[in-house]
Amino acid sequence: MFTNTKTNLSRMIKNCTGYPFSHVSISFTKDLSQMYSFGRKDTYNAFIAGFVKEDVQDHLFQRADCAVCKLELSEESYNSIWAYVQKMEREKDSFKYNFTGLFAVAFNYDLNRKNAYFCSHFVTEALAAGNIRIADKPPALVKPRDIFAYDEMELLYRGNLRSYPHLNAQSAYVLEPAMFEAVR
Repeated sequence: MFTNTKTNLSRMIKNCTGYPFSHVSISFTKDLSQMYSFGRKDTYNAFIAGFVKEDVQDHLFQRADCAVCKLELSEESYNSIWAYVQKMEREKDSFKYNFTGLFAVAFNYDLNRKNAYFCSHFVTEALAAGNIRIADKPPALVKPRDIFAYDEMELLYRGNLRSYPHLNAQSAYVLEPAMFEAVR
């Protein structure tokens, strides 16, 4: 999922990139209840950030514009990506947000700090764990725009997150590996 939460940091990133979405997350559920990224740990303080399981019910997301996309994966790729994200969640306290790298990417400078990520760097690394290569550049230089432009990415919804049709689904389901067709 790609978002513009309309915060000061989001506006600054949007102004630097000229792209409508400043944040990207990876979700394993249709209702976005299993969604992960590197971002705010405290919704009121952008500087308290790191690996997060995001909550779309948070007020920042409720006012966000978004694009929800789908990527078909083989069972093997799905399992590898899920394992990567779960490992990071278990070890979340050892990771930090790469604020310096966020600004370095604006200058096309690959600042890959140990255990430090920003959202698109994390999503790129997670997909790489499943042998999905987003762009011909280092993961620390990948922007949300690059992920959105990936040829295999299919747009499912674009608009205000509050209006996303599966957000408040009565019976949300996890996208299990068996639900994916093998990539041909």
